[in-house]
Amino acid sequence: MSNIPEGYKQTEVGVLPEDWEVKKLEEVGEALIGLTYSPSDVASEGILVLRSSNIQNGMLSFGDNVYVKSEVPDRIMVRTGDILICVRNGSRDLIGKSTVLDNRANGMTFGAFMSVFRSTYTKYLAHFFKSHIFLSQVEQHLGATINQITNASIYSFIAPLPPLPEQHAIAEALADADALIAAQERLIAKKQAIKQGAMQELLTGRRRLEGFEGVWDIRPIGELLKIRHGKNQREVEVSDGTIPILATGGQIGVAATPLYSKPSVLIGRKGTINKPQYIEKPFWTVDTLFYSEILGDNSAKFLYYVFTNIDWMQFNEASGVPSLNARTIEAVEIACPLPAEQHAIAVILSDMDAEIEALEQRLSKMRALKQGMMQELLTGRTRLI
Repeated sequence: MSNIPEGYKQTEVGVLPEDWEVKKLEEVGEALIGLTYSPSDVASEGILVLRSSNIQNGMLSFGDNVYVKSEVPDRIMVRTGDILICVRNGSRDLIGKSTVLDNRANGMTFGAFMSVFRSTYTKYLAHFFKSHIFLSQVEQHLGATINQITNASIYSFIAPLPPLPEQHAIAEALADADALIAAQERLIAKKQAIKQGAMQELLTGRRRLEGFEGVWDIRPIGELLKIRHGKNQREVEVSDGTIPILATGGQIGVAATPLYSKPSVLIGRKGTINKPQYIEKPFWTVDTLFYSEILGDNSAKFLYYVFTNIDWMQFNEASGVPSLNARTIEAVEIACPLPAEQHAIAVILSDMDAEIEALEQRLSKMRALKQGMMQELLTGRTRLI
């Protein structure tokens, strides 16, 4: 007995409504190969070449741009409504990521590691390209070693196509979800900017909290905390421990016993030296990650915020892998209030962090909900018409 519901049919991409079609992408649009250019073509201004870095969280971004001074065929000058796709990259996770281009991209082109898909079904297909249906086909094509998809690959991929009115309804519903996500991202960016401004004022004494006065002292960090070396985790690492083992990139395992049990500021000794960490619970750090022993009544959280405000790369002591020296860190001079004001500042900034974290958690839920909507709408399990 068939498990296919009445009014549905089995297709190459799963069970779909009977009135939907299944087509190869070559039947519904055109894939274009991007611009090949040499380092000598790169300039400080000219035609912007869109690359994978211009796609961030599925949106068009201009935070990392490359320009060329060269002749670009009109055919590969992008148009509003083109779908930009990453087709080749050293990172497999980036293959297949896409965004639809708006009028901000007018006058731009795209690089050879990218492809543009041009179609009259753009509003619907823009969501299809971000769906599990498309990305699973990309993953199947990549195999074990191949880190690219070709235009021939794109043409061979299969898309479910509902009737045009339903395409429009699906695209509108998903665009509304995208708008809510974008609004949440803007709110988070605004809150982060407010926090950054607060840090610049509170950590320098330009803005004083009510009840505090007096001149801040300029003191070397070594008078407020002592930098300690991490240790090899081999003897303490276990499979069922509760103590996090930390490296410059984050947690790498668990231990049975801690190296240190009090609140501490952590900073890389080697490798990633410009991303301080803060931890309140017992922990173990490996040799590449310094931890700190806070002196007296000073606030570990306040000092963590101070550390995040320092450009540690200026203190790099190696020509190869970035490195810091404990004595160098302790010699850096900072403006510092008395411990009571340190703790008060840390509370305010911690509250801001907690608010931003809550907003980011909500954003993650919104993105998950959008993915669920896509799976329902792009397979016809939920019908809008």
